[in-house]
Amino acid sequence: MILIWFDACKNVTLHVPSKLDAEKFIGRVNLKECFKSANLIHSSDPDFQILEDGSVYTTNAILLSSGKRSFTISLSNTENQEEKKIFVLLEHQTKVLKKRHSKEKVLRRGKRRWAPIPCSMLENSLGPFPLFLQQVQSDTAQNYTIYYSIKGPGVDLEPKNLFYVERDTGNLYCTRAVDREQYESFEIVAFATTPDGYTPELPLPMVIKIEDENDNHPIFTETTYIFTVSENCRVGSTVGQVCATDKDEPDTMHTRLKYTIIEQLPASPTLFSMHPKTGVITTTSSQLDREFIDKYQLKIKVQDMDGQHFGLYTTSTCIINIGDVNDNLPTFTRSSYVTSVEENTIDVEILRVTVEDKDLVNTANWRANYTILKGNENGNFKIVTDPKTNEGVLCVVKPLNYEERKQVILQIGAVNEAPYSRDASSRSAMSTATVTVSVKNQDEGPECSPSVQTVRISENAPVGTTSSGYKAYDPETRSSSDIRYKKLNDPKGWVTIDENSGSIKVFRSLDREAEFIKNGIYNITVVASDRVGRSCTGTLGIILEDVNDNGPAITKPTVTICKPVMSAAEIVAVDPDEPRHGPPFDFSLETSDSEVRRMWRLTKINDTAARLSYQNDPPFGQYVVPVKVSDRLGQSKVTSLTVTLCNCITENDCTYRVGPRVGGGEVKLGKWAILAILLGIALLFCILFTLICGASRTATQPKVFPDDLAQQNLIVSNTEAPGDDKVCSTNAFTTHTVGTSAQGICGTAGSGVRHGGQETIEMVKGGQQTLESCQGAGHHHTLDPCRGGHVEVDNCRYNYSEWHSFTQPRLGERVHLCNQDDNHKHAQDYVLTYNYEGRGSAAGSVGCCSERQEEDGLEFLDNLEPKFRTLAEACMKR
Repeated sequence: MILIWFDACKNVTLHVPSKLDAEKFIGRVNLKECFKSANLIHSSDPDFQILEDGSVYTTNAILLSSGKRSFTISLSNTENQEEKKIFVLLEHQTKVLKKRHSKEKVLRRGKRRWAPIPCSMLENSLGPFPLFLQQVQSDTAQNYTIYYSIKGPGVDLEPKNLFYVERDTGNLYCTRAVDREQYESFEIVAFATTPDGYTPELPLPMVIKIEDENDNHPIFTETTYIFTVSENCRVGSTVGQVCATDKDEPDTMHTRLKYTIIEQLPASPTLFSMHPKTGVITTTSSQLDREFIDKYQLKIKVQDMDGQHFGLYTTSTCIINIGDVNDNLPTFTRSSYVTSVEENTIDVEILRVTVEDKDLVNTANWRANYTILKGNENGNFKIVTDPKTNEGVLCVVKPLNYEERKQVILQIGAVNEAPYSRDASSRSAMSTATVTVSVKNQDEGPECSPSVQTVRISENAPVGTTSSGYKAYDPETRSSSDIRYKKLNDPKGWVTIDENSGSIKVFRSLDREAEFIKNGIYNITVVASDRVGRSCTGTLGIILEDVNDNGPAITKPTVTICKPVMSAAEIVAVDPDEPRHGPPFDFSLETSDSEVRRMWRLTKINDTAARLSYQNDPPFGQYVVPVKVSDRLGQSKVTSLTVTLCNCITENDCTYRVGPRVGGGEVKLGKWAILAILLGIALLFCILFTLICGASRTATQPKVFPDDLAQQNLIVSNTEAPGDDKVCSTNAFTTHTVGTSAQGICGTAGSGVRHGGQETIEMVKGGQQTLESCQGAGHHHTLDPCRGGHVEVDNCRYNYSEWHSFTQPRLGERVHLCNQDDNHKHAQDYVLTYNYEGRGSAAGSVGCCSERQEEDGLEFLDNLEPKFRTLAEACMKR
């Protein structure tokens, strides 16, 4: 089927099959180009229907027996009475199109330019196939032999072989039906070439649009819709919205949907409507009543073609539940109730009442709240709801007295938990009922009423004073006879109680200011009993009338004054008596000591406080200041204040602990003073220690222990580590040798004597020397392998045994003391002690006990034994 467009309001020709089914789309006419403002469309032939978008549909099955059929489309505007017409001719598609294949047709269309040509085909076309679509021709065909070809989707791309073009004529054909929902259009490219491959034209893009056919039903998004709307809602209330989709081409009549309600169950009355365009369901009545019908079922339909009878449609189901609101009051099943209860009983259930409610069970609209409206002014009753049965349970929570009330009439009411939805006053929105409660009499014991009774007694009342006490009575006779009294609790045993009358007598002195007395009332507990032993308990409060028997007392007997920042302290007094026996207070110094009065002064601040200040700059210390405080009636009391004058900033800094005294001050030592004293003592010891060290060094001269060059023996040094070559140890104190011209310190101690080329070393007794102390300030040199030099030998001779016994213990002690670090551990340069290397060695002695002053004087090295020559040579080279 081919759709050919013509100019507006001109004749339109539609090529159709010879047989057309009912409700079949046959083409589309451009109505807007003919008459844009038309609001009325009419077909002269009833077998055809024209839609707003120009789509032409058959209303009945048609057979084109003559091969042609025509009708007229009338377009009119009812407002301005303007009218236009379009003539439509239907032709049967036979050989007319095939004639276009001939050469004559090709030559006739040779004037067409090589440009995009609009082309379309109807989806699901019935053919015949191959179906001619249009002809493609180039102007260059007048001068060349042109071959036509095409490429693109539907040709060499999927779906392949859908379209082809005749090489010589350029006729474009379709080989089979196409579904628009699968392929909306095809973009192919046409080529024009000469037999030798020359391309006189650029490739020609072509678009083949697939015209939509109404072949898809609209589908609801859900098979069943469920909505809820409250009962008694207003007209026009939204219930819900349904939605459907259509796969046909959008914005056409094929997808213009219309929603309708087909059926409602129950059918009457009609309560719902549906918007045809949006699918919104609304109420048409306010008479929805859940208690009457709680659910409605709607059968709904959606149809395309804007609801035309030949449009495709689908149905669905919509269930509308009616939501409950509190539109029914709870109603008592009876208007009055009668019950009874014994007096003096509590926490008992005496009645259950029931209500009826048509609202939804076990919801707030159904559950009842009960209340007592009248008759419960004394609070004897309460009514609660049983959550399981929704009944009202009436209970007694406070005992009833038969002698006071023999019958109680209550008015009770019931409402729902949820508020009532209808407009009504509070009275009409509550159901009420009457409950008559009869009180049963009991044979009771004495009644202590009121339970707390009071009497007044002066606190200075003498022992034996009598006062009216506690009274109980028989509730039935209202008499106090035949009732016996006794004390159940008397904290201090201040009173006694008369067994028959209940009166009390003072047994001990009363004191209103006692610690356990609160608000001046002394409470005792009394038990009243009748002849058969029934009893009641009450409290007798003895109000102790105040007597001015206490003077004001200062609450804080110790005061601290920090002199650097304070000049006075505030003192406060308190009178335990009643205010009429209390302030204003008078403060004064209660002493005849002129020293106290000269040192202290009192200044009144207010009715209960004064300021104690010092004068004449008293020294630091503790003082006892007697202060007298008198109340307004002259009752007084003297308090000895302990006042501490302290060198502090705050009271917490004061650490003075010396005992107080009257009148004068006593010097105290603070923590900073004690610290200063300790530091001074430490400094003194340091100075003394330094003086002792200096005196010891000057009193004793060090002894030099020379090398034994004749014997060439190495003496015992007790160390194999290099030491300071300018340190001399004397009496465990070390100093550096300064000059080089002074006399050698070993010169006076002894002498070294050569015997046949050998030399021995001896020490003079009395010297406290180590090997390191054998250094001198003169020309004393050692055979140090690191220094070499000339050795001058003193006459310091001593044998080895005496040397060893003298120096070994002292040397070990000094080395142990001098070679420790701050943690009393051996230092890294600790001098180690080694075994004795032998005595009488032929090699002589090598030591560090003298200082090298010159490089010559090493002639003695020529007489060394062979094993020491290497050492000597090394020293000489250095």
